[in-house]
Amino acid sequence: MDKNLIQRVGSGLIYGLLTFLCTTEYGAILINKISPDLVKPHQLFYGLITFFLVVGAYEGVRIMKFQGNLYQWLVLPLVALVYYKFTTRFFGFGFYYTFDLSEILALSLILIAAITLFKFPQELYQDEGKLIFIVIYTVLPFGFALGLPKYFLNDNAFTWEVFLLFVLIWSSDSFAYFTGRMFGKHKMAPKISPKKTWEGFAGGVFFTLILGYFIEQKFPDLRGNWIVVGLLVSIFAPLGDLVESQLKRTFGVKDSGNIIPGHGGVLDRLDSFIIAAPVVYLYFILENIF
Repeated sequence: MDKNLIQRVGSGLIYGLLTFLCTTEYGAILINKISPDLVKPHQLFYGLITFFLVVGAYEGVRIMKFQGNLYQWLVLPLVALVYYKFTTRFFGFGFYYTFDLSEILALSLILIAAITLFKFPQELYQDEGKLIFIVIYTVLPFGFALGLPKYFLNDNAFTWEVFLLFVLIWSSDSFAYFTGRMFGKHKMAPKISPKKTWEGFAGGVFFTLILGYFIEQKFPDLRGNWIVVGLLVSIFAPLGDLVESQLKRTFGVKDSGNIIPGHGGVLDRLDSFIIAAPVVYLYFILENIF
């Protein structure tokens, strides 16, 4: 077997296992068997998301190649400050966020950042634009991801919204790839991602909807309807991949990093999650209102 394939499969399995342990209660169960009451499920989850954020922000700085040191060194303090606002809500009020003006603004900023990247990339050639883009592109999606699962403090029950969101994203990516390989003829975005086809996109939507149906039947305690979540993921996960591809193309970078051997960096691995997570968060909030 090819050495690179072995490396890619091995690192992918480790990444998947780590994600599973930190986005479900099983990581805390495993650790607490060694040292009782050492951690709670939401602490591992918070640690994982924070790790993704810190590495992702670093990779963003690497990709965008700041011209001077001032704005480059401002990235981490600004990222920390904005993420702190999410952190206080996460630990202070649990996982049930409210839909208010600040959240509407924050969700809108993600859309504006994506539009700017595709339509007005010249705005990101200045260090000020790079700083703002990195904060929006990393902090806001990972911050909203903290609000996806339900956590019950009294019995440490931790629902699986985030892990199953990852499962749907992996499903969408995999089925889109295989369907595209077999039937793909019409390019979706040839200048940005030449291998993506509309046939592959359709295959990703179809099979992810089926998986969403089974999740809905198997996990009735999850927030929202997971057929709807499957549809949202199958639409917005490919868009997330295109956003990161456009970002790397704009600044002439092949991979965001090499922290995951054979897969690239955190932004390479989580590009779909970065766009899908805020969209699913918005759906959960609207579904709760209506």
